[in-house]
Amino acid sequence: MTGPSPDTLHPMDGFPRVVFLKPLAKDISNTEVGEFSYYDDPNEPETFFERNVLHHFDFVGDKLIIGRFVAIASGVKIFMNGGTHAMTGFSTYPFNIFGGGWEEGFDPQSWEAGHKGDTLIGSDVWIGTDATLMPGVKIGAGAIIAAKTVVTKDVPPYALVAGNPAKVVKRRFDEETVDALLDIAWWDWPVEKIGRNLNAIRGADLDVLRTAE
Repeated sequence: MTGPSPDTLHPMDGFPRVVFLKPLAKDISNTEVGEFSYYDDPNEPETFFERNVLHHFDFVGDKLIIGRFVAIASGVKIFMNGGTHAMTGFSTYPFNIFGGGWEEGFDPQSWEAGHKGDTLIGSDVWIGTDATLMPGVKIGAGAIIAAKTVVTKDVPPYALVAGNPAKVVKRRFDEETVDALLDIAWWDWPVEKIGRNLNAIRGADLDVLRTAE
């Protein structure tokens, strides 16, 4: 079993609200998307990178990296560093972008100092409806982001976070199990192996998953 082609835009027949993100991202700079990650939205899901990824400008250079098997619900917003304002002085107003002489004397370093780096969404992450990711956050594999959560800092692997700002509500598994799952990293297996072992991946027996062939 190999499942649907990861290069198919609409992988579910008769259900156009779901799109695989990898084919959408193929011509977008500074963006990497793993296979089988999807976005679900009844309204123009094909425009995910235009409507949901905000302030992602080539000249800034920050990357958006989405792993494999990520599930993203409708209304999720991912803010990138291009939307930040300089915060080293008294005013955060971006005088320089309007020109007319206001650009004179502006030090780009005062703006770049607020940049948070690349945004990374690990594999097998589930992001709920209307959640917001702020620039530069790193979300560990297997994490769950509750609906309407605002993520302002890194999320550990296999954590459930909720609220504004996001707080860890619980860890999905104990530390030993999390370490084992990260070591197994089933999402990196060849798709044929994943297909052969779906019951182990969907199940909760770590020994069965460890011995998958």
